[in-house]
Amino acid sequence: MKTITILGSGFSSLSAACYLSKEGYNVTIYEKNESFGGRARQYKKEGFVFDMGPTWYWMPDVFERFFNDFDKVPSDYYNLVKLNPGYQVYFGVDDSVCISENLEEIYKLFEKEEQGSSLKLKEFLKQAESNYNVAVKDLVYKPGISPLELITKETVTKLNQIFQSIRKQVKHKFKSPRLIKLLEFPVLFLGAKPGDTPGLYNFMNWADYGLGTWHPKGGMFEVVKGIKHLAIELGVKLIPNAEVESIQVNNSSYASHIIVNGKSIQTDIVLSGADYHHTEKLIPSKYRQYSDKYWSKRKFAPSSLLFYVGFANKIQGVSHHTLFFDTEFDSHAKYIYETPDWPKEPLFYASFPSKTDSSFAPKGYEAGTFLIPIAIGLEDTEDVRKKYYNIIMDRLEILTGQKLKETVLFVKSYCVNDFIKDYNSYKGNAYGLANTLRQTAFMRPKIKSKKIKNLFFTGQLTVPGPGVPPALISGKIAAEAVIKQLQQ
Repeated sequence: MKTITILGSGFSSLSAACYLSKEGYNVTIYEKNESFGGRARQYKKEGFVFDMGPTWYWMPDVFERFFNDFDKVPSDYYNLVKLNPGYQVYFGVDDSVCISENLEEIYKLFEKEEQGSSLKLKEFLKQAESNYNVAVKDLVYKPGISPLELITKETVTKLNQIFQSIRKQVKHKFKSPRLIKLLEFPVLFLGAKPGDTPGLYNFMNWADYGLGTWHPKGGMFEVVKGIKHLAIELGVKLIPNAEVESIQVNNSSYASHIIVNGKSIQTDIVLSGADYHHTEKLIPSKYRQYSDKYWSKRKFAPSSLLFYVGFANKIQGVSHHTLFFDTEFDSHAKYIYETPDWPKEPLFYASFPSKTDSSFAPKGYEAGTFLIPIAIGLEDTEDVRKKYYNIIMDRLEILTGQKLKETVLFVKSYCVNDFIKDYNSYKGNAYGLANTLRQTAFMRPKIKSKKIKNLFFTGQLTVPGPGVPPALISGKIAAEAVIKQLQQ
């Protein structure tokens, strides 16, 4: 039986492990941290629970497709509730809108804001749904080997959308700055500015308005636990506190062993779900596909400054997911993509899962996770963290009209230095490479090494891109590449 070694235990690694074990291979996951799930770990303190990484559950059909591949359904492992509202957006003091789980309510919201916009939204979403059916149900499952993968009878009719940005699409139909912000928001999950994101990716708007926002009871870590449980059922071995120190390559250009905590372990295949750049540092330099210069020229999705906060009372005027767009996005984006620096007036996002799920906080209390998107590689100090904590807490108090700082029981912060320490993340990136036109599909780092015959990659730095659903898909793509080689 062939032995397959997997580095890291994020969603893509767990996904790949399930597919490979299903085919009868001997699969072992080595995770450097104590808990499994990669960035989707959990933090607990004083009766509060926090998802440390992903907090949004979008594209439920991708999760269903994953579990269906094993004759399972998500409800075999965790329970979902559809959020209503899906999320809330603040534009200023006493000025916020809630995005309903009901499309008719969303049409009414748009019409109230801009006359005639509901009909335009219906037209826009019809196109977005079509793009979703083409991209998410087909294209993103391609291995990213050739540009010919993107050429089908369906995509030929959509070529104009590939070379037109989402921003141009949206501004062509809508005039209200508020509506434009609402429609540009979903593509932020792809890690690039709306002006740099191909129009084809408006399928994210269908994921938002058409499919809705969901919450797994207990949080995203329950999804990790579910897939981990499936992996164990299939025979996968998971080893925590196991840091891979190097990948040994023999004279035939095969990865023959890995060194884990000083011990040499033989393997037939190495599949890395760890940071791509870090993984290549584990092999001799002559076998690396991508230089430091290559990585320095890539456009990365943002990193994040996160705060996990326990409040001694319930917070009014916010929803489970709340976006604070009371400052200008383009101004903030310049500090991420153009002149990397700490933003002067940051946008931020907050998750209050205890609004929906009582397991996240003691009764009468509130759990809050706050995220500020920032450039990768910034200087990360305690003084900077404290400064930005005060900025967003002051804003939160002003926008919601409440005194909240005095109710804070504790604050845990997480930023660039932590992403590097915990995940060996290149310059502390949180989401991988942005999905720009020049970093899409076959133009992303490859699933299979060209220099080491049995080394493969999966995760957010390769195809199809950042996000939890893409990570599950990336695991499947990588597993199929491994299986294809072993069968040959």
